[in-house]
Amino acid sequence: MLDQLLVHQVRRRVESSELPLSVEFWDGQKVGRTPAAVRVRLREARSLRAIANPSLGALARAYVEGQLDLEGDVHDILALGDRLCSAGDHKAESGVERWKWWRHTRSRDRRNIQYHYDVSNDFYGLWLDARRVYSCAYFRSPDMDLDAAQEAKLEHICRKLDLRPGERFLDIGCGWGGLLLHAAERHGVQGVGITLSDDQHRHVSDLIARSGLADRVEVRKMDYRDVPEHGGYDKIASVGMFEHVGRVNLVTYFDKINALLRPGGLVLNHGITAAAPGSAGLGSGIAEFINDYVFPGGELVHVSDVFRAAADSGLECLDAENLRPHYGKTLWHWVNRLEQHADVARRLIGEQKYRIWRIYMAGSAHAFECGWMELWQLLAGKAERGSQPNYPFTRDFMYGTR
Repeated sequence: MLDQLLVHQVRRRVESSELPLSVEFWDGQKVGRTPAAVRVRLREARSLRAIANPSLGALARAYVEGQLDLEGDVHDILALGDRLCSAGDHKAESGVERWKWWRHTRSRDRRNIQYHYDVSNDFYGLWLDARRVYSCAYFRSPDMDLDAAQEAKLEHICRKLDLRPGERFLDIGCGWGGLLLHAAERHGVQGVGITLSDDQHRHVSDLIARSGLADRVEVRKMDYRDVPEHGGYDKIASVGMFEHVGRVNLVTYFDKINALLRPGGLVLNHGITAAAPGSAGLGSGIAEFINDYVFPGGELVHVSDVFRAAADSGLECLDAENLRPHYGKTLWHWVNRLEQHADVARRLIGEQKYRIWRIYMAGSAHAFECGWMELWQLLAGKAERGSQPNYPFTRDFMYGTR
C-alpha cells in the first residue's frame, strides 16, 4: 500500500513539473517527458523514497547503492537534481556542530585518510593530471588544459611562498608528490613530504628514487602532529589537507605549524571552506552523504574561522585568495576524464566506488559553481620579538617574472 502511495506521489511530482525528466519504474512503466535530458530508472521499490521526497544526499545514496540509475549528461543531472530538491534554498545547515575530540585521533584520522586515498593509484591516474595533483588547479587562461593548469597551481604556490634554493620546505599531506618534487626541481629546496596514505607513500618514494633527488627530498608516512623538527622549516605548504583536521583541532593544527616554522617563515594553507559563516556543512543531505561515502571525518569551516585559528596560534595573515571558480573547472575536468575511462575505472574499483567518485566530483563541481563552497589560499607568516615574516612589501614576486 505504501509503495502504491509513493508511486502515485512520484507520478504526480514528475507530471506536474516542467523539468526535462523521465522516470522509468522497475516494472517498465514510464512517466515524464519524451525525450528527456535526464532519465531516472528505478530498480526497486525502496528507491521511490529518494524521488518522492528528494534531497541531493538521498538521490546520491540511492544512485551509489544501485537502487536507481541516472542517465544523461552529468551537468544536466546535477542541475535538475538541484531544481528537483530546491537545494539552493537550504544550501548550508545553520549552527556549528561541535564534534567530539575522538573523531580526530591519530588512529581514526589514519583510517579515514586510507579509506579515501588508498583506493588504487592506477584509478587516480586515470583522471588526474600527469603529476597526480588532487587539488584545485589554477587556470591562467580559460582554454588551459588540466596538466598545464596544475603546473601553474604548483608554481603559484611556490611563488607565494617565495621559495629559495636550500630552504627547508615541508609539504603537509603531500599526496602523490607533485608539489614536493616541483619545489625541489624548480626552486632547489630541501623538501620533506608527509602523508598517512600507504599508496601515496609508496608512489612518492618511487618517484624520489627515480628522480635522483633522494639527497634533497624525502617522504614520510606520518601524522602532522608528530613531525619532530620544531623550528626546522623555512616554508610550509598544506594543500587539500586541512579539511581533514576537524574544527576543534584547527588551533592545534596551526599551533603545530607555528612551532615547525623558523622565525620569519611562511605557510600557505590551501583548502576548501564553507561559503556560509557558522555553517555546520552543506545541506540537502550532502554533508552526511560525503561523510558516509567519501571523506569520513571531513569538516568544512568558514574562511573566517581559518583566519581566527591561525591568528590565535600567533601566525600573521599576509595574503588570501579565493580560487572558487578554478575548483569548479578542475572538477569538471576530472569528471570528464573519469567518464572517458569508465570501463577501466569499474574494473579497478568496482561499480559502487565508480558511482561514488562520479557523483561526488560532479556534485562538488556544481557546489563550487553555485557558491556553496569556496577554495581559499591563505598565506601567513611567523613573526617573533617585533620582527616580521620574510615577506616582500608588494605582490610583484607572486605574479611577475624572475
